[in-house]
Amino acid sequence: MSNFDDLDRLLKTFSEKTVPGCGCAVAQHGKILYEGYSGYADLERGIPITEDTVYRLFSMTKIIVCTAAMIQFERGKFLLNEPYSQYFPEYRDTQVASVLPNGEIRVKPAQNPILIRHTFNMSNGLPYPNSSHYTDLKMREVRKTLTNRIGKYTLQDDVRAMGKVPVRFEPGSHWLYGFGHEMVAALVEETSGMSIGEFLKKEIFEPLGMESTGYRYFGNMRERMAKMYRPNGDGTYTLMEGSLDANHEPDAVYEGGGAGLFSTVKDYLKFTQMLANGGNYNGTQIIGRKTIDLMRRNMLNDVQLQDFRNSYLEGYGYGLGVRTMMEPAGAGNLSVGEFGWTGVAGTWTSIDPSEGVSVVYMHQTDPNNEEYHHHRVRAVAYGCIQ
Repeated sequence: MSNFDDLDRLLKTFSEKTVPGCGCAVAQHGKILYEGYSGYADLERGIPITEDTVYRLFSMTKIIVCTAAMIQFERGKFLLNEPYSQYFPEYRDTQVASVLPNGEIRVKPAQNPILIRHTFNMSNGLPYPNSSHYTDLKMREVRKTLTNRIGKYTLQDDVRAMGKVPVRFEPGSHWLYGFGHEMVAALVEETSGMSIGEFLKKEIFEPLGMESTGYRYFGNMRERMAKMYRPNGDGTYTLMEGSLDANHEPDAVYEGGGAGLFSTVKDYLKFTQMLANGGNYNGTQIIGRKTIDLMRRNMLNDVQLQDFRNSYLEGYGYGLGVRTMMEPAGAGNLSVGEFGWTGVAGTWTSIDPSEGVSVVYMHQTDPNNEEYHHHRVRAVAYGCIQ
């Protein structure tokens, strides 16, 4: 059985060899069992990683946003099997763009509508537009048009404009990481009458005492944020600009569903402890236990699981915005139903309701070498649980 000294040593090894600095915390039933920090948040100025260090969450924003949406689900604001177009009519006539063997693009009407559940479980067919696929090109054209027409555009502008883009496949037929959680966040806005940032602050951040989490810089957040680095492979690092840092500026207007929040290890630990303990943290009930169980239930069929899984996600399925452990054998010292997600700059969380345990680990590099770091933290942290 490992102990938390092993976790200290692991973080120290990381900060000496693979990342400038990192932080990690483990809690169970509302009590912090371990909290450790190693290395530097700012190499150039010699500023160490501490409990006050702020990290870009990138895709770990998704768990918070999907939790917010499920709060609205609990309030009867929508059903998972309703067409998304019931709330956003721009998606009423979805088209599918198929690539024929000769490379020709064929666009035809979808046989089925995009359902709300498809936006949660990434089966809606809209990617992050980073490739040369027809759908990706059209998504980039939409954003270019928005920028040319209105300058800084909002989440609502983005989501509504994407309704005219042909999706990559018949809705619900495959799994494709991408735009779905922007659509989920927009649904929260549409059903609540608040921006996603306002909703998160009112319903999650303030009740949990998450005082260092948000979309926009406030107080001394800018100064506390860890620098982004690119590892050079020889123990040195090149300083990078955070790819979404412009959206943290006070005059920004875009609040993303799939990325955009920043937080600290301890703030995020509060959120994960709430999810690990039936939706309750220090006597404050945020969401129902059975709703959390629904979120962490695998929603993918065999075809979609093939799209989803790789060595990093061995044994996992995907629920409503979270990976969820289905088959621990060979994948790690975990429980069935353990769930969480990852951020592209190196943030990671694991939440295990069966043990009341959650783990939060964070660093800030691109690439993040996620399998090397996260699976080691996972193995050591869960080895410490009695």
